[in-house]
Amino acid sequence: MSKKKQRRPTDGGAPLTQNPFAGLDGLDLPAGVTEPIQPERKEAEEAGFRPKRGRVDIVRQTAHRGGKTVTVISGWSDVTLAEVESIAKRLQKACGSGGTVKKGQIEIQGDQRQLVAEFLRDAGFRPVFAGG
Repeated sequence: MSKKKQRRPTDGGAPLTQNPFAGLDGLDLPAGVTEPIQPERKEAEEAGFRPKRGRVDIVRQTAHRGGKTVTVISGWSDVTLAEVESIAKRLQKACGSGGTVKKGQIEIQGDQRQLVAEFLRDAGFRPVFAGG
C-alpha cells in the first residue's frame, strides 16, 4: 500500500514567540530621520505647486498605423525611463485608452491631445503641440 501524504496545516500556525529585534534594545543606535530631506519642495507640493520639469512635445500621428490615430508624447528631459513608464500608465488611466512606451516616447491610442496636455500641465511639465 502507498503511504498517505501528510497534510500541512493552513490555519497559520502558532504566533511568533520571539521578537527578532529584541537584540537591538541594548545598542546605542542613532535616532531615525525626523525631517524630510527637502522640506521646501515638500511644502511647495503640499500647497499645490509642482516644480517645472521641462517641455514635452505632443504630436498626433496616423502614419504606419493602418489609419489609426495615436497621440505621441516625446522630448523628455531629465526624466528616467522608469518615470516615463509610470507616467504612461497614469495617462492610460486618465484617458481611458491603451498605450505603450517605445524608444522613450509615450504612445496613447486615439486623439487625446487635450487630455494629455492637461494631465502633463498638472504634473509640472510644459506641453507643446508640435507637428500637424
